[in-house]
Amino acid sequence: MDEEEFVPQLGKMRSRGLKARRKYVHQVLAAINRAGGLQPRRSNFTGRRIGRGGAMASVLASKDRYTAFRQRRVVVKARIVKLAGKGLNGARAHLRYVQRDGVTREGERGQLYSADKDRTEGKSFIERSEGDRHQFRFIVAPEDGAEYDDLKSFTRRLMTKMEEDLGTDLDWVAVDHFNTGHPHAHIIVRGKDDKGKDLIITPSYISTGIRERAAELVRIDLGPRVDREIEDGLKAEMIQERFTSLDRQLLRMEGEKGIIFPAGKDAFRQTLLTGRLKHLERLGLADEVRHGQWKLEDGIEDTLRRMGERGDIIKTMYREVAEKNIVHSPVDYVIHNPTALDAKSISGRVVARGLSDELNDRHYLIVDGMDGQIHYIDIGRGEATGPTPEGSIVHVSPKGIGPRRTDRTIVEVAKANGGRYNIDLHLRHDPRATEDYAKTHVRRLEAIRRGTGAVTREPNGTWIIAPDHLDHVAEYERAQAKNAPVIVNKLSNLPLEQQINKDGATWLDKGLISGHFEPTRDIGFGRDVREAMGRRQQWLVEQGLAQKEQDRIVYRSNMLSVLQKRELVRIAGQLSEQLGLAFVETRSGDSVEGVLHSAVELASSKYAVIQKSREFTLVPWRDVLERHIGKQVSGIMRNDGISWTIGRQRGIGIS
Repeated sequence: MDEEEFVPQLGKMRSRGLKARRKYVHQVLAAINRAGGLQPRRSNFTGRRIGRGGAMASVLASKDRYTAFRQRRVVVKARIVKLAGKGLNGARAHLRYVQRDGVTREGERGQLYSADKDRTEGKSFIERSEGDRHQFRFIVAPEDGAEYDDLKSFTRRLMTKMEEDLGTDLDWVAVDHFNTGHPHAHIIVRGKDDKGKDLIITPSYISTGIRERAAELVRIDLGPRVDREIEDGLKAEMIQERFTSLDRQLLRMEGEKGIIFPAGKDAFRQTLLTGRLKHLERLGLADEVRHGQWKLEDGIEDTLRRMGERGDIIKTMYREVAEKNIVHSPVDYVIHNPTALDAKSISGRVVARGLSDELNDRHYLIVDGMDGQIHYIDIGRGEATGPTPEGSIVHVSPKGIGPRRTDRTIVEVAKANGGRYNIDLHLRHDPRATEDYAKTHVRRLEAIRRGTGAVTREPNGTWIIAPDHLDHVAEYERAQAKNAPVIVNKLSNLPLEQQINKDGATWLDKGLISGHFEPTRDIGFGRDVREAMGRRQQWLVEQGLAQKEQDRIVYRSNMLSVLQKRELVRIAGQLSEQLGLAFVETRSGDSVEGVLHSAVELASSKYAVIQKSREFTLVPWRDVLERHIGKQVSGIMRNDGISWTIGRQRGIGIS
């Protein structure tokens, strides 16, 4: 038979060969049905491997027994920031912030540097970033950073390694900070690769790869940690009240029903883990259910992390108070919780202001209160609270997260007008309301719109108010409270000792007349206030502003206005000489118009200097004016303040 020939084997449909194959298929289908049928295939895709650096991160993550401990420890914090919309303004503000005063070893202003320049300008970096979708911000803090004279060389070598790992050149700037106990570098990287495309870095490289590369460099510079150092460090972890590497090992060892058997061939490791478990038992976070068998409390990681944060806060408080030579008992140290049901307001002297989280710009205040306690207060993002220099006197109150009276008024007006609100509808609804008062409601709606998008505005300026508007307001307030959990009202910029003989209306004077504040304990700031009040009374008597009558002091009815006028005239005279302009006093009902020249701090309050061609005036300051210095402003002076307009004609109204 020819090899090319083909002879088909004909047969019926149910011939033996085909029948056997069909029976097998039927058997498979029957088995699938018995198992519950065909299930839709689930994708394991998470997107975590998209981007550059994933393979290198896997390589860097592989370690031997002591590799993780042998490396010099480096903390890396990372954040990806979107630049769309107003993000570029935030990028400018961040660059100004990291270059602020007092961050170098000498206490001077920080200086940006790049791969090839020791001094570079943030403006050019921002200009190059226009159109970028995002940028990366890193804080790199070697545990042994104090061993470096500066971090420039270390940072440049790290960025070179990152470029090799990611396969692209990087456009970056950095600033070194030495203003904390841990020297660190702030690194800002553009979100573009060398081809102009969006730079995507895998999460694993951000979370692991950068840290491992940095640790390698520090190890090269300072040498590896020896086994004895590592073992001593692990022994110290046994009794630490924070989440440690030993706790991480214990969580990985949890078996069925959460039971842990800390046994094994490595006697040293077994001793460490058993010692840690016994310490956790003393803390109430572990229980020995049977001999040699342990069970950890639910949520132990979160609990230990909170304990560690609290410990760090207490250490910060001790350090700051000791530096100021303030004497207090350890029981007087309090961490303020503004969300607690019994949260109270605090008045006192600022001991220190600092950063608890540089990457997210979260600040804290340490306040020596009139209640005789030292308070640690998380005040949220730095931009939410104005300057509070050491020694200034502040009043800190919890921030309410419920709807305001303004919100309820908006809902009331909208309910009577088919779910709509505008100024005209408000004035018709309440004839007693003024247009300026109604404008404050419009500004409130605009803030909520920008914050949540929960309200809409029609082209004619009318707002659509939903029936559940107050729920959206509560959501907005909760979001705002994360950025600013408390309200910080600066009562006096003058330290207490400077107020005693100050020829101006001071915070002490207001307290003496009102009698509203009386120290509750004779310790710390409370004691200082009581002594300062006595000395201020003597000064007022000598000035003829108060007199002694038997066993009490009687103050002149116009004492505060006299003191305020004295200081205002004195400061106006000094400014007149500096500016070469005549001073004109502004009274209630007068119009104010000119260029916002600057701000001046008096003992009583802060004033804005409004300059015209031949004269100037002083009017009460508003914090919102800060970003309008140098601009044309106008307004009407009233007893309760000024309704400002920014610009010559159509401008921004500020009440």
